[in-house]
Amino acid sequence: MAAPDSTAVRTALWRALHVAVDPPPHVFADELGLRLAAPGDGWRERDDMDPATAGRYRAGMVARARFVEDLVAERAARGVGQYVILGAGLDTFAQRRPDIAARLRVFEVDQPGPQAWKRARLAELGLGVPDWLRFVPVDFETTSWWERLTAAGFTPDEPAVVASTGVSMYLTKEANAATLRRIAGFAPGSTLAMTFMLPAELLDEDERDRHRATARRAEAAGTPFVSSFSPAEMLTLAREAGFRDAVHVSGAELDARYFAGRADGLRIVRGEEFLVATAGAAVRGTPAASS
Repeated sequence: MAAPDSTAVRTALWRALHVAVDPPPHVFADELGLRLAAPGDGWRERDDMDPATAGRYRAGMVARARFVEDLVAERAARGVGQYVILGAGLDTFAQRRPDIAARLRVFEVDQPGPQAWKRARLAELGLGVPDWLRFVPVDFETTSWWERLTAAGFTPDEPAVVASTGVSMYLTKEANAATLRRIAGFAPGSTLAMTFMLPAELLDEDERDRHRATARRAEAAGTPFVSSFSPAEMLTLAREAGFRDAVHVSGAELDARYFAGRADGLRIVRGEEFLVATAGAAVRGTPAASS
């Protein structure tokens, strides 16, 4: 039973650190991921947890999580009944937000080993697995995630929200295009929220240095970055895949939405942006910020 990868753990810890060290209002409150990861007493002394040097990465993690949950809440209010999380890692939506999740069928798609580990940790914490939460173990190298998803009870002719954050950079452009084509074929009104990495040449010097440092850490961990896209490239890819409506949501937009007016100066490091694309009949716009 393989433990979650270092990226999933780091994301969970950054979310918890936001609550621990950043003053309110908190953009995203998730301390449950820390309980799942159980990193030990010294986790805040890790180099990648330094509040000063890692602040902008921490901001990026909480902003993208908040953006996705705002989108899910908005689409659920419109009657969408399915939520698919590709590469779920230590996501805790189902446990933190039963007010929304209990109205959905939530499908967590991830590698079999880390997912089994997570299920065991949920049981140890006494959280269990409600009927509306479906775990979908998939070896992405050998197995069709789509076949496993439908076998787990996903209904293809009903709209869904699909989230894929922090995944596309580890896949080839061909694999990303194949995923987009599959999701574009979901029921009309289905919405994809997917992050993608910008090429280094689109970043300023300071951001480029941060990007290179992140890429080196990813490679050292055995999960090198494989692909990046300009916003225009990603929008073209989405439209060629068959999406009727596709928009780019920049890091600057997330900054303005979630961090404007903060006295602590917390901001996102630019480099990872969002594609929001709708299948079939378009649902215009991106979710409004909620309090």
